[in-house]
Amino acid sequence: MRRLLLATALLAAVVLAMSAQAEPGRVFQETLDDLNLIEGFCETDMVVQSHFVADVKVKAMPRGRDGLIYFANRLSSTETFMNVDNGKFVVSTTNAIDKDLRVTDNGDGTLTILILSTGNAVVYNSDGEAIGRNPGQVRFELLVDHGGTPSDPSDDTEISFEVVKESTGRTDDFCEVAVPALS
Repeated sequence: MRRLLLATALLAAVVLAMSAQAEPGRVFQETLDDLNLIEGFCETDMVVQSHFVADVKVKAMPRGRDGLIYFANRLSSTETFMNVDNGKFVVSTTNAIDKDLRVTDNGDGTLTILILSTGNAVVYNSDGEAIGRNPGQVRFELLVDHGGTPSDPSDDTEISFEVVKESTGRTDDFCEVAVPALS
């Protein structure tokens, strides 16, 4: 559950960052590649190297009489976590689709965006065996300051992010499956 929510939160952040480049009706595509060292991985004394790669596609379309922008996004990511002490690793894959279900101009300089995120996250051990899964749907609300331009997302800034409907699928805990496989 946490991995899919993190992917969803990442996707929301990427969408806000990419929104300045998103033209209505045009699909914007970006590949992210990030390498990090994580100390205290999953609240253990383990030091893990993380390599995260994601392909993100974003489409923005105006809808309704106010021309508010609705986003539809696809995320495909792979993150490899390797214990630096013993070389053991796990691979977490996520395929997700997010789409704005409702965008509401609150009349106070903010927009409330109801987003559906659906997809599948799987964690594999170093033998390629699936050891954790998280399929399902999540709904969340994003509150943004629209910067005085409700139909132009390029100047929006996130105020809050709230899960309004928990995952409908299986929700294996990432740390519970990853830590034993990395030890």
